[in-house]
Amino acid sequence: MTAPLFDSVPGFDQPIAVLKHCHDKIRKQLTTLQNLLAHLVQHGNTADAQQAAKAVLQYFNKAAHLHHDDEEQDLMPMLQATATGDDAALLATLVPEILADHQRMDQAWMSLRPELDAIAAGTGTQLSAHGVRDYVAAYQAHMSKEEGQLAPMAKRLFSAQQMEQLGTAMQRRRGIAPEAPAAGQPDAAAVLAAMRTDYVQSSLNETDVLADPIAQFQKWFAEAVKAQVLEPNAMSLSTVSPEGKPSSRIVLIKQFDERGFTWYTNYQSDKGQQLEHNPHAALLFFWGELERQVRIEGTVVKTTAAESDEYFNVRPVQSRLSAIASQQSAPIADRAALERNYEAVAAAVGDAQPPRPAHWGGYRLQPERIEFWQGRRSRFHDRIVFTRGADGQWSMQRLQP
Repeated sequence: MTAPLFDSVPGFDQPIAVLKHCHDKIRKQLTTLQNLLAHLVQHGNTADAQQAAKAVLQYFNKAAHLHHDDEEQDLMPMLQATATGDDAALLATLVPEILADHQRMDQAWMSLRPELDAIAAGTGTQLSAHGVRDYVAAYQAHMSKEEGQLAPMAKRLFSAQQMEQLGTAMQRRRGIAPEAPAAGQPDAAAVLAAMRTDYVQSSLNETDVLADPIAQFQKWFAEAVKAQVLEPNAMSLSTVSPEGKPSSRIVLIKQFDERGFTWYTNYQSDKGQQLEHNPHAALLFFWGELERQVRIEGTVVKTTAAESDEYFNVRPVQSRLSAIASQQSAPIADRAALERNYEAVAAAVGDAQPPRPAHWGGYRLQPERIEFWQGRRSRFHDRIVFTRGADGQWSMQRLQP
């Protein structure tokens, strides 16, 4: 009999085997982590070290937590509902231990992760030997416990229908459509409803937050820039029409300080006309890579003409010409007509500096409410909100998720 060229990956019709396969991948990443520690000591932060750090980060930031959720949300509850006698007595002790293991490993990972982030980015060389040793040892003991007690119990107690139920839940957690009956179609609605990402990177306690919300925003914004979040200055701006209909769009923040949050646009655009009728608006920053969002509500005012001139004059020339040529939000026949408008403006301006048109300038949202949101596991998020009082002072409060 010819030996297979590679090990086959079990399907979700064998969910316990899939969980064991996850353990095998965890062991490989733990070995990579140990090898990285030795490599840094001998060779420093090389390209190989950066690739190794990225591989470890990719796995333990996401895949490992899906595995934990398989156990916490499906495997162990199903076992507790099925087991009796000695099995039930064992689970009464084992389940709290496994949950505590998951929490300890999450905390240990949060300590290692910033060091690995820096190594992956090529800016750091430090990796805690003590932290790696404890993390590896904790995971190895944890997996041995599950493989020696939890998995054999599931194999012994679960019916074929329960195995199918477990495998289906694991697929949906990963956004995979379970196989439909031959005559049917995949249940797209059920797959969509089951799609979810658990947030595991950080936490937000009252003691972590600065007393001034603008300073706290500055801290988080700097961390988003450092983490190379895609366009950290992008924010959703929501306004309301005179008829009470809300609209949202993405704009780019250009300045923030104690006066508020500033962006620039066409005053005659849809958002400009809506702000003219109703100056109340909301901003939303979402930094998915850090599992964070900031919600800001307040009243909008125009910046001074001098401020608008100053920013307009440092924009690229092509952007200034575009601002003159475009009647933002107004219909136009086609792209060619838009290009002709631009060419006409460019020809008229020539080599001169394009002047800021009167219909273009800045808006500043003066904040009255700022909420800092940090994603947490199982949708049990952290929410800290600041509200400005009539005296101009900020008060802070925790909100339930």
